[in-house]
Amino acid sequence: MSRIVRFHQHGGPEVLRIEDVNLPPPGPGEVQIRVKALGLNRAEALLREGIYIETPTLPSGLGLEAAGIVEAVGTGVKDFTPGDAVSIIPPQSMVRWPAYGELITYPAGLVVKHPQSLDWQTGAAVWMQYLTAYGALIDIAKLGRGDVVVITAASSSVGLAAIQTADSVGATAIAVTRTSAKKQALLDAGAAEVVVLAEESLAVRLNEIAGQDGVRVVLDAIGGPIFEPLTAAMSKGGILIEYGGLSSEPTPFPLPAVLGKTLTLRGYLVHEITGDPVKLEAAKAFILGGLETGTLRPIIDRTFAFDQIVEAHRYLESNEQFGKIVVTI
Repeated sequence: MSRIVRFHQHGGPEVLRIEDVNLPPPGPGEVQIRVKALGLNRAEALLREGIYIETPTLPSGLGLEAAGIVEAVGTGVKDFTPGDAVSIIPPQSMVRWPAYGELITYPAGLVVKHPQSLDWQTGAAVWMQYLTAYGALIDIAKLGRGDVVVITAASSSVGLAAIQTADSVGATAIAVTRTSAKKQALLDAGAAEVVVLAEESLAVRLNEIAGQDGVRVVLDAIGGPIFEPLTAAMSKGGILIEYGGLSSEPTPFPLPAVLGKTLTLRGYLVHEITGDPVKLEAAKAFILGGLETGTLRPIIDRTFAFDQIVEAHRYLESNEQFGKIVVTI
């Protein structure tokens, strides 16, 4: 028997239950992992609430990130053996491949031997944030030295990963955050400038920072009214990459800026990277290299025990965290 987290109805964190299940041995091409730590993501809360891009059959498991020790391998698996320390690439479907459990089974292609310098908590905090940042900034936007990039929701794990990714290629990262509470921490994390929405005009500050040249790249997780000041600060031919939708307010289409500057507004899912073997290998090489050199450094905000999964999800929804929330087993 193995303990897993499931929900039998959609709702708040309180619908999550820890249950005992019998997990079959790994099939051909699969790896079974004894989990030591889980990384929490906003997508898991959306799945639990019933508003994610994937619709589960109930009861459903959930989870996109974990790190642990290989317990067993299925036939045909040559790259892993029991005892290996590994972490997992977020799957295309967390309903099919849930990560919240003491024991999980994943396709070998989604399992990675992470650097030995990473502990379990850090190993569980790598792939979603850095794959998301890499896919948006490096694969799509071709961010490079001399570029200026605006990053909203900057204190999230993806926001911090984006700041580090920008710094690693010589770009200038402008972090956007709600209050000044996390301003110094964002500067310490590598942001060149921080704009505080509750205290400053986004349009005015971005114009002061970027000047007439404007901002070529925007990475946004919010949407809503900030679309207009963001696009107003962009340079001709710039690209805004939208990977979230945290705002509950309507998102206006900034027609004058889009036409006048020939802007690209681009929706983006990390599945574009994880579902393409060639792009995934390039992303893994970039991220593993950054982890080895220290240019990419996962930031853990708070750690919960497995039995505290409900409390961990409540904290996830508080938006108080700076970096990744991790659950240990």
